[in-house]
Amino acid sequence: MKKLMLIAVGALLLSGCTVRVADLTVASTKNYNLNSTAFTKGKRVTAEDKHAVILFPTGIPNVKTAIDRAIEQDRCAVGLTDMVVTQLNHAFIFGEIGVRVEGNLLLDKNLEGCANAK
Repeated sequence: MKKLMLIAVGALLLSGCTVRVADLTVASTKNYNLNSTAFTKGKRVTAEDKHAVILFPTGIPNVKTAIDRAIEQDRCAVGLTDMVVTQLNHAFIFGEIGVRVEGNLLLDKNLEGCANAK
């Protein structure tokens, strides 16, 4: 009985869930020229903003921070296309919470030094 109780508590502590929050066609946290004719689709990227939980969260996950981290993976990127926002909840007494964004980079070839961006 004691062994079963330990297994149940262990499973509870290790459990968590991931929830799809939003699907967005285009998203950006940067200022850019919407009238640009040189936008291209870049590689698919993923970024997260996570915080540890030790009884209480050590911070609040922020979607803007996750989007910024994804966009900053390429200096020619100004946004994300076909973006998915996912909420991460992997904590009971300890663990982590966070936000994950995944999307294709939106590259602006009109930016200085970006004429040959892929």
